[in-house]
Amino acid sequence: MKPADFEFLASFLKSTSGLVIGPDKMYLVESRLMPIVRKRNLPGLPELVNALRIGKDVALTQDVMEAMTTNESFFFRDKTPFNNLRNEVLPKLLEARKNQRQLRIWSAAASTGQEPYTVAMVLKEMAATFQGWRTDIVGTDISREVLEKARAGMYSQFEVQRGLPIQMLVKYFKQIGEMWQGDSSLRAMVTLKEANLLTSFSGLGTFDIIFCRNVLIYFEQATKKDILERMAKQMPADGILFLGAAETVIGLTDALAPLKGLRGVYTKVSAESSMAKPSALASMPIKAAASR
Repeated sequence: MKPADFEFLASFLKSTSGLVIGPDKMYLVESRLMPIVRKRNLPGLPELVNALRIGKDVALTQDVMEAMTTNESFFFRDKTPFNNLRNEVLPKLLEARKNQRQLRIWSAAASTGQEPYTVAMVLKEMAATFQGWRTDIVGTDISREVLEKARAGMYSQFEVQRGLPIQMLVKYFKQIGEMWQGDSSLRAMVTLKEANLLTSFSGLGTFDIIFCRNVLIYFEQATKKDILERMAKQMPADGILFLGAAETVIGLTDALAPLKGLRGVYTKVSAESSMAKPSALASMPIKAAASR
């Protein structure tokens, strides 16, 4: 690949999806885009780049973004965030929302759906506690292809073995041939939408809890800051943000602050936020899931 073509692709990907790639990733770009070249019967990568430069082929733009986006995901990834969700965060919000009896959760960059369906399973295990509540789980991703797979809720044996406890598999999935599909009640709990983290979130509404895990690592600092601050605006005063183990808000924004003792968990900084005070969460009684 010519250096000029790589520079164009790097700039194109950054502006359309926020993805930052350096010259050391040239091999990755070539390997992921060559299938598109073959699919469209193009002579080679230079012709694909030229088509992108012209900018009239919307489908090609989408294909390139989807090919370059990392869609690594699995159920109950890293375990600790979901333990913290069940044992620490949800009991506090259950108490804080006892009058409204409504909870909204957003899985940003939901990929093939394992994260939002994991959240749904956590809520299902607490079904007695949430009786009479309205719970909305929204999963978004830039890739239409992975969203279609997420909507189907269909996973291979390998995919369900990556983090999904056997008791959860048997309880919430049914086997169809060599695949496993989440049951209809599980899939009905999750709404999946196409969304780009670089664009406005205002149309999605407000969320009590946001999962944005293992996504920001692919963006440059200014983009991380922008995304975090716009997410904070979509949260109430006591809203909670989950980031990946290698991600942080420290040094990026003052709109969010870590919750003491809960790695990767952050709260909106606000005078009205009781959860912004470490002692508020630390002294909170743990409520066990009623159906566990």
